[in-house]
Amino acid sequence: MNRTADVSRKTAETHITVKLDLDGSGRADLDTGIGFFDHMLDQIARHAMFDMDIRAAGDLHVDGHHTVEDVGIALGQAVYKAVGDKKGIRRYGHAYVPLDEALSRVVVDFSGRPGLVMNVPFKSGMIGTFDSQLAHEFFQGFVNHAFVTLHIDNLRGENAHHQAETVFKAFARALRSALEIDARSAGAIPSTKGML
Repeated sequence: MNRTADVSRKTAETHITVKLDLDGSGRADLDTGIGFFDHMLDQIARHAMFDMDIRAAGDLHVDGHHTVEDVGIALGQAVYKAVGDKKGIRRYGHAYVPLDEALSRVVVDFSGRPGLVMNVPFKSGMIGTFDSQLAHEFFQGFVNHAFVTLHIDNLRGENAHHQAETVFKAFARALRSALEIDARSAGAIPSTKGML
């Protein structure tokens, strides 16, 4: 099974390219122009065991909004394409991830229905040059184009860097669990509807 995808998204505000292998080794080659965002994308690759190459040229002279949102959109498109018909996947995944005082929980369902519930009360508006509000824009873009239901909760945390890192790591671990091939499923689609 070849679960890979190449996606290119070009608008008047950004140009994003994503190369993705869902069955990789956790290798990432990233350049979005936003250092902390690259760090978070690296967490996704490392903990989901995806190989990801992401390039983003965006209007950072305005701010990071369009770049972060469009990377979420393009990554969502790539995941959707790479997953294919969803035969044999576990479908659901969840993870709790701590980092010092911070703890986050992420639950994902490859339901075919986009939905995001996100409760992350960041303790700081900025993390380096990354506006913490943009985490929501990234995940919203992702769910809208990966067609997944995603629940994200930061259960505790005092340091915004730690809060964000636990969210992105838990997201990655939940994806990894949901996208694992379940040998017992005999390649069936995990739904009583017969499709997702």
